[in-house]
Amino acid sequence: MAVSNEKLTAIADKLLIGHFHRHVFLCLGEACCADVGAAGAEAAWDKLKGELKDRQLSLATGPAACYRTKVGCLRVCAGGPIMVVYPEGTWYSGMTADRIPRFVQEHLVEGRPIEEWIFTRNPLPNDADRE
Repeated sequence: MAVSNEKLTAIADKLLIGHFHRHVFLCLGEACCADVGAAGAEAAWDKLKGELKDRQLSLATGPAACYRTKVGCLRVCAGGPIMVVYPEGTWYSGMTADRIPRFVQEHLVEGRPIEEWIFTRNPLPNDADRE
């Protein structure tokens, strides 16, 4: 059964989609998170949700407003939990629950990515594609 655009628009409005400045994806895939296990991966997700909520960054507006998405595979499949933050396209490895508070404070609140945890970058839009 198809869902009407009106219903989808109402859901998007309730979630404040259109007001976010960043989107954080956290991979909880089995291969990605083999070193921490399913429980460790879920703990990282729960910590991310809690930190964003506690700091009023989730379901919010303003310059630090952030959307979060739990994913099953970002195709890296090692060193997880893997996290990517868009639009800046910073890719983090080893994003366990104990790292999440520092990540939220420094990257999302202060705008300072944590260089020692980043393994690659792919900002959007990708200016290299325009050449």
